[in-house]
This record gives sequence, structure tokens and C-alpha cells, in this order.
Amino acid sequence: MTPTRDRPRSPRPGSLGKEVADQLRRMILTGRRKPGERLIEDRLSVELGVSRVPIREALRTLAAEGLVELPPRRGASVAAVSSEVARDLVEVRATLEGLNARLAARHHENTVIGELKQVLAEGNRAAQSGNVDDLVRLNGAFHDKLAEAGRNSILWDIMRTLRERTSLVFAVNTAARSRADWDEHSRILAAVIEGDEELAALLATRHVHQAAEAAFAAVAAQELRQAPSAGSHSAELAAGLPAP
Repeated sequence: MTPTRDRPRSPRPGSLGKEVADQLRRMILTGRRKPGERLIEDRLSVELGVSRVPIREALRTLAAEGLVELPPRRGASVAAVSSEVARDLVEVRATLEGLNARLAARHHENTVIGELKQVLAEGNRAAQSGNVDDLVRLNGAFHDKLAEAGRNSILWDIMRTLRERTSLVFAVNTAARSRADWDEHSRILAAVIEGDEELAALLATRHVHQAAEAAFAAVAAQELRQAPSAGSHSAELAAGLPAP
């Protein structure tokens, strides 16, 4: 059974709007566009060499994914996640990743496992080089394939949207934790291959929590550097690593 990917207001496959959405998504998830940063249509149109129509289409798509905020009459901006919401997102994501890994170990899809091995090898090479674009792309590919191996279309749809939102939490720590991430990916996949449902679930859940705690620590250190005064505080979490 192949998971479905029906998404509200999503551009047509191969359309210019989808291409623009992919470019903007990479900018956000690699940290080139920061939480709270304005996304001005005219400037994006010039920067990306397209009209404002696909820009608007892409912004609506990213807003549906939770990566962009589109308040009425105020223009678009990169979504910012409060620390409270970030922890809530991580808690749900960790639980669902554990469930999905359990299902992947149960179903043991040999074809998908072979594809996961290939992604894992590429991810380890990217972790060695520290290429942020490759890390973001391959991290997404690993989790997409793992979701496919879980063979639950409802879980797939829920996790895909959730993964985009939690990516904002992990975006500041992309290269710093990449080797640990791919080592953990390797252990999760090994448990899936062995068909060990309990271990796969445990490792996948722990992976999300460990990546999140590293991201929260990185943000706290960043805030101390930027605002050392006792009275200063940050209302928004400016994120950590690409979603595990």
C-alpha cells in the first residue's frame, strides 16, 4: 500500500508554484530565511526570476505546512515557534516517529529498506562534508522512506505536515549534530531490518527527543550571546536541526 499525499492548496506537480515552494522551503529549513523574517513578494519575484503569481501560490502552500505565516493585510513571514509550542510539537513528533518505526519493522518492506540503505549512505557522506542543503534534503528523504516502510497512509499524512513544522525547531543546529543524527538513523534502520519493533520504536522516539534537546540548548546559548542582560528574553524559538 502506497501512502497518499493529498495536501490542501498544494501546487500541481511540476508547476512553477511547486518549484518556487521547494526553493523557499529549502531557504527556510537551511536557515537562510530566519523565523520572523518578512517574505516580500516583489523581492522574491526578482530574486527567483518569476512573476508574483507562483510566489503567492508557493506562500500559500508553505503556510498550509506551517512554515510561513500569512496574517491578513500584513504580508508573509517565516513562521516563528514559541518554546512552549516547540516542546508540544516535539512530544507529538517523537510519539508518532516511534509508532512509524514500529510499523516499518513489522512490515519489513525489502524494496524500501534497500532505498533507505542508499539514503543512509548518502546521508553519512553529507554529514562528513557538512553540506547543509544535502543534509536537509537527505534527512527528508530518509524519513519519507521510513514513513513509506510503515505502510500507514494516515500516519504518513500527519507526520509529513508535523515534520515540516518541527523542522523550524531544528534549523539552527543543522551541521553541528549531523553525525549524531545519521548515526541514530543507522541504528533505527538496523532495528527495522532486524524486525525488532520495540527497539525501532524506542530508538526513533529517543532520536527526536535528543535532537530537540540539542536544538533547545543551542538556542539558549545563542540567546545568551545575543542578549546577556538579565531582563532580556526571547518570545520565539529560532529553531535547531533539520527534522530528524
